Amino acid sequence: MSAIETPTGDELLKVLTALGNPHRLRIVAALAQGRNYVSRLAREIGMSRPLLHMHLQRLEAAGLVVGTLELSDSGKAMKFFEVSPFAYALTPQIVTEAARTLTDQQPDEKAPSERARNEKESAQWTSS
Repeated sequence: MSAIETPTGDELLKVLTALGNPHRLRIVAALAQGRNYVSRLAREIGMSRPLLHMHLQRLEAAGLVVGTLELSDSGKAMKFFEVSPFAYALTPQIVTEAARTLTDQQPDEKAPSERARNEKESAQWTSS
């Protein structure tokens, strides 16, 4: 999506939901410094690889990051991620236009157990 296009309501919700998590904000910030592979990124931001994968999937589904599988010189498959160029303007007019296009589907509603786990991990992240 270019910066000129107005996102649909569902697209806007997906992006805002993806960026509405402190872990995902940190991931985007880290990847803004340059592309990185999952294991190194997990070490750099202090997160388990499974949890990082889950967050990267949400960011990728929102179109904020792109992942590519590459082979190292030793033949090991490595998944690299980088930030996709994006720009969103949030104005009352854009929100109004996006709201008119909303469908009844809710983006990535979390199960209560997942929400509790993410809140616990967020609390651990901020307290360390």
